[in-house]
Amino acid sequence: MALHLNPARFIAFHPLRFPPLRLPLSQTLRPPPSRRLGFSLRGLCSGGGSAAGGRVMEAPFTVKERIDLTKKEEKIFQRLLDVIRHFKLETQLRVAGGWVRDKLLGKDCHDIDIALDNMLGREFCEKVNEFLQFAGEEQQGIGVIQCNPDQSKHLETARMRIYDTWIDFVNLRSETYAENSRIPTMKFGTAEEDAYRRDLTINSLFYNINTSTVEDITGRGVQDLKNGYIVTPLPPKATFLDDPLRVLRAIRFGARFGFTLDEELKKAACDDEVKAAIAEKISRERIGHEIDLMMSDKQPVKAISYIVDLQLFYVVFTLPANLKPAVIEGNDRICVSYLDAAWNLLQCVGHSIFSDEHRRLYLYAALFLPFRSMVYMDRKSKKVPVTSFIFRDSLKLKASDAEMVMNLHVASERFVYLIPLLESNEDLEFVDAEIADEFLDIPLTSKRRVLAGLLLRQIKDYWRVSLLASTLLYCRVDHNDEPSSRQLESDRRKMFSKIQSIVTELGLDQVWEVKPLLDGKAIMNFLQLKTGGPLVREWQQKLLKWQLAHPEGTAEECLDWMKQSQAKRAKLDCCT
Repeated sequence: MALHLNPARFIAFHPLRFPPLRLPLSQTLRPPPSRRLGFSLRGLCSGGGSAAGGRVMEAPFTVKERIDLTKKEEKIFQRLLDVIRHFKLETQLRVAGGWVRDKLLGKDCHDIDIALDNMLGREFCEKVNEFLQFAGEEQQGIGVIQCNPDQSKHLETARMRIYDTWIDFVNLRSETYAENSRIPTMKFGTAEEDAYRRDLTINSLFYNINTSTVEDITGRGVQDLKNGYIVTPLPPKATFLDDPLRVLRAIRFGARFGFTLDEELKKAACDDEVKAAIAEKISRERIGHEIDLMMSDKQPVKAISYIVDLQLFYVVFTLPANLKPAVIEGNDRICVSYLDAAWNLLQCVGHSIFSDEHRRLYLYAALFLPFRSMVYMDRKSKKVPVTSFIFRDSLKLKASDAEMVMNLHVASERFVYLIPLLESNEDLEFVDAEIADEFLDIPLTSKRRVLAGLLLRQIKDYWRVSLLASTLLYCRVDHNDEPSSRQLESDRRKMFSKIQSIVTELGLDQVWEVKPLLDGKAIMNFLQLKTGGPLVREWQQKLLKWQLAHPEGTAEECLDWMKQSQAKRAKLDCCT
């Protein structure tokens, strides 16, 4: 049986630090072929239309004939109509976009956006509060999000709570563009003008609260829902240049619902002018939010595959200059391949053992595995992981997300080296070097516990996440033929389950919550020191290893070991 491991490169400045590893010669380090990882480097989602490149005419998706309101929705809409009648307003209230789409697909939706035909959202919210005051009820706070044309945020949006539900209010819009200007002049528009300015036909539907009817003004929204078709109401390039974020929204909805992307839409998304607009007109925060929605949704692999197939990977995930090592050709598809393998493995193992946050960061860690060894020099000439740049600069996501994904990369590679030790009863050559203490003489079973415990104390409750990710880097080949993708998934699932069981049997789950037997003050008293320092930290690490090796040990036994170690060291110093 031959054991193949991916090269593991540890970055010294990374939050999780481990000493260099020395592997026995019987364990060869080489990157396995892509098919050995259990996936293909070809495009995972062609997303094509019909054979002739035209519209799909079948109707494979079930769409309701009418919208059924929940009790709360009935109360909310009735309250809004009460405001209209009380002030004798001629306003038409329309629920726009995603709520209508999801309701027709039979899905729950709590994101209600109201479009107004003759007033601003802020003005209507003020009317609602006037009505509440008249009715003797508590007025609600109004939040206003200002428009920002420079970032393609063209509408002022007002928000308020109605029956404990946040409702957004905007006005219907019409836009005109001056020559040589990319910033539109906004004015009140009709429902027709607003519908044709929407990103997709399936999002151009309205539910008219006044008449309790669905309005399909483009004449295509309902049919495109039935056909499972992603297409823009107006020519796609003009739609995307108006708001380039619509490219990512089209991808996200196509992936979420398993719908087909229109061929002309795909051509427009690949257009250089549209790519430039994504980079220049859209804030990185908005791009990061869309990507986060994709990664947290039901079809993250399909979504990122669309991004790769449409040649948008490096437009979305921008990289710094002067990378080391340089990005290889096809790296974007390798990223998707890792994500695909990680997603398939997650389905095999099951979602129940992971929280939503664990799952999200696990998928990010898999997606960016090919970048885990890449660094660049920042303005202070400091080496920084490229993964950190992607999170902090490209996507503007939380710094804590960047740190955790980098920690998962390091911990996953660490698990690759620990798996042979945890699986076998053999004393592998690198173990003693890892423990690195000449006075800590412990049996093999305890060595396994020490090394695994040190890792778990670093990665804490993400240890299962990093273990699962490590199986993507760890490949065992027992025969001459390349293993099938399904066989690899099965092998990885079994390996994950086996190592998880071993860790549990060693009593290491929750080991990061175990308090040290001797605190810093006790160590300082023993060493007769008045202040802490490197020597105290050194002993804290030694005592942690001793405690992991002796889980039933007491503080007195730990102190006795310290005395013996000190005596041995003093004797050794005298001899030398």
